[in-house]
Amino acid sequence: MSSFKHARTALFGLTFVLIMFMSNGLFAAFGQSTNFEGPFVGVAMKGAYVDQKENREDTPLPPATYFDESFRLLSEAGLNHVRFLFYWEAYEKNPQGFMNELEQVANAADKYGIKVIYDNHQWHTSSWLEKRGTGFPTALFANNSQQYPMNSGGKEGEPVAKLWWSNFWDGTIKDGQGNDAWTLLADFYKKVVATVDSHESTLGYEILSEPHVESADQWEKIGSFNSFMTDELRSVTQKIIVYSMNVPVDLGGPIQLTAENLAEMAPANKENIWFKISVYGIPDRDQYQQERFDLFLQTRELTGIPLYIGEWNNVVRTQVNGVFQLDPQKSGLNQQIADTMLDAFKNENITASAFWKWDYQDADTASFNLLSHQNGTMTPTEYYTFLKTSVANVYGDLSTSTSGSSSETTSNTTSDATSEETSEATSETNSTEEN
Repeated sequence: MSSFKHARTALFGLTFVLIMFMSNGLFAAFGQSTNFEGPFVGVAMKGAYVDQKENREDTPLPPATYFDESFRLLSEAGLNHVRFLFYWEAYEKNPQGFMNELEQVANAADKYGIKVIYDNHQWHTSSWLEKRGTGFPTALFANNSQQYPMNSGGKEGEPVAKLWWSNFWDGTIKDGQGNDAWTLLADFYKKVVATVDSHESTLGYEILSEPHVESADQWEKIGSFNSFMTDELRSVTQKIIVYSMNVPVDLGGPIQLTAENLAEMAPANKENIWFKISVYGIPDRDQYQQERFDLFLQTRELTGIPLYIGEWNNVVRTQVNGVFQLDPQKSGLNQQIADTMLDAFKNENITASAFWKWDYQDADTASFNLLSHQNGTMTPTEYYTFLKTSVANVYGDLSTSTSGSSSETTSNTTSDATSEETSEATSETNSTEEN
């Protein structure tokens, strides 16, 4: 009888352990919760089929080994994160090529143990409005081409772009069949999730990169949009959802850019949410950079949502005909600057960061090129070495940072910088020069 009691006690204990294991393991897996502990340090990566413009000629394709080779190099550099950019209009142009490429990315990331945020990117709205622009599909413009003429300008502040974004936030943008843009975007994004969500490497999804704010009454409307998209995505994934800062970052301007208004952009459901910002200068390099960075830190305090620096580099803008533009000759990065910037991110408990950028196509700004692609051969540049060294100097070994997961992502709220002769303007537009 005594042995039976011991056996029953042991069985009960084993059953209890199994239940606890299932609660924290199996059930979490069923819910697809992937809230890994950070920090995550990596790069913003561009692809090929996911980068095509509906209204332009296709850009050249990379070598067949581009993704496998890229993730291998990133892993060897001690990095553990990729923010992978895609464009909605690229899917509309070639759905099969688009989804096949996402699958390649997810497989390569699985292989090399790198966690990926998939970013629904836009720059100057769409190739419909501007030759270099990309993002939203033609179907959201062509049915109303008198109101939104082709090649009429997609940058923030441009009259047609301003009208289109205002209507987008009001929920009145529709395609030719009368389907509203918010629902169309959610349906498209669910296809992305269905393709990559089951991969261990998938960390989460960015709703929409750098949305335009054209007037002070749009902050709450963007919050409604982010709430809608979060609710839609939550029906298919429990992984991290990222919402983005706006452009322009116009300190003291008419759009009333304040921490309180930035907080209005947050979705109502804040569980497992990150707030993405861009940093294109050492945070204390000058007054503008300091005020800008402090503004985002204040927003984190108000919302309790972790900060994600989805793009960072060091650039300088100079005034040309009254407009401040990125100056490739004066922009630059060295080992000291890279160390200083990552050290600042670490000191402020930044959850994740991604260097701009990893791309097989060359950019005019030298420090934007981590990779050189010549005659089918990809070679890391000196900026790759700077980043690799800085990660080791500041963070040490990141390989253990993504080894565990928890049921809830929490906010960790709590240098000698080289001076530039020319500071950035107090009004900033999209931070990067897309190619």
